[in-house]
Amino acid sequence: MIKPRTPPGVMELLPRDQIAFQRMLDVIRRNFERFGFLPVETPVFELSDVLLTKTGGETERQVYFVQSTGALEQGGTPELALRFDLTVPLARYVAEHEHDLAFPFRRYQMQRVYRGERAQRGRFREFYQCDIDVIGKDSLSVRYDAEMPAVISAVFTELAFGAFTIQLNNRKLMRGFFENLGVADGEKQMLVLREVDKLDKRGADYVRETLTGETFGLSTEVTGKILDFVQTRSTSHADAIEQLDKLGQGSEGFNQGVAELREVIELLKAYGVPEKNYAVNFSIARGLDYYTGTVYETTLDEYPQIGSVCSGGRYENLAGHYSKSHLPGVGISIGATRLFWQLRDAGIISTAESSVEALVGLMDDAYLPQALELAQILRGAGINTEVQLETKKLAKQFQYADRAGVRFMVLYGENEISRGVVTVKDLRRQEQFELPRAELAAALKVEIEQQRVLKGL
Repeated sequence: MIKPRTPPGVMELLPRDQIAFQRMLDVIRRNFERFGFLPVETPVFELSDVLLTKTGGETERQVYFVQSTGALEQGGTPELALRFDLTVPLARYVAEHEHDLAFPFRRYQMQRVYRGERAQRGRFREFYQCDIDVIGKDSLSVRYDAEMPAVISAVFTELAFGAFTIQLNNRKLMRGFFENLGVADGEKQMLVLREVDKLDKRGADYVRETLTGETFGLSTEVTGKILDFVQTRSTSHADAIEQLDKLGQGSEGFNQGVAELREVIELLKAYGVPEKNYAVNFSIARGLDYYTGTVYETTLDEYPQIGSVCSGGRYENLAGHYSKSHLPGVGISIGATRLFWQLRDAGIISTAESSVEALVGLMDDAYLPQALELAQILRGAGINTEVQLETKKLAKQFQYADRAGVRFMVLYGENEISRGVVTVKDLRRQEQFELPRAELAAALKVEIEQQRVLKGL
């Protein structure tokens, strides 16, 4: 007999945890759609030469290749690979369907992706990403960059995980700043940016030692200016504008980055983002090379150890490897699986009640038709209802309902039928009462709708 076990790096949930996860996805999807984003799905696997066009190094080593038994027998090379993010498939999708899409193209995508991560706690090989992107044709206004924090704010406000901060920066601003200090080489800037991106995780001393070490060889003075710069944090909307004003003038790219970030910050109020939910943070660089302008990272204020829960940024040419068209864009991504796992591990997310709202019990097989009829009435009223299809002791039926997380147990036996009533037990409140059969659906509907409103469902 083979021992049942899951491979490492996957999140497999029990039903009530799965319900909680699904409700989190529902909140994310609902807010994406409220802002006018359209759903897209792409295949779980792509052609290898298409998927791996822009990868290399560590990313390519983490890719899962797909190969049929027939291809293996013939000694062929893998033609297919599982997607490792949703951005490269989006680039292929936009390039392939360019002439059928309306631009700016606004899409959301919520699907699993696959990476050969080293198996360890909290790291997943299969996980959900929830992405939105706006893709322009030839150009895309920086105003769309300001829309991203509005979506993030709406999502995390409804998720109600506690206070959060959307941290913003601009890669042009950062590159220009480094140029002003004499760090003009693009590749070296990228390496410095990657080190700066580690500031909050590794600390200022680590970054200082790295930048003044043999690899970078920056002077103590230049490193000090970099650290002073990247440790800038704004505390309010007015302070964010003031921090940008303090930067003064520099190279053309620097000035453009400052102007873009200022426009984004100034638009956030009009987009309805509370100023407590955003801040300028000059250490945010994002590790991926294709970000060219505005960048974002979102953190939960009370749980900084979780790290970024939503990130993204601006890129200038999404589909350059697949199309001659210039397709700039801006987007954000929520790693839903990792976020859910960490929040549940921290006790922020608890097991959900069942999606079954009422269970009609069965005390005698003779009354099964009446139980089924009653269940149909409840379903017709929009109440998710299960029927106990086998006669069991009443205590066992109550035990089942309680363990399954069902709130209402409905009993409709000989005594109730003769009097035209239904017995209801509210397992949450531990209260039992009778109702006229004709009033049951309306009464339960009121209670259930109130609970749905409280949960934001």
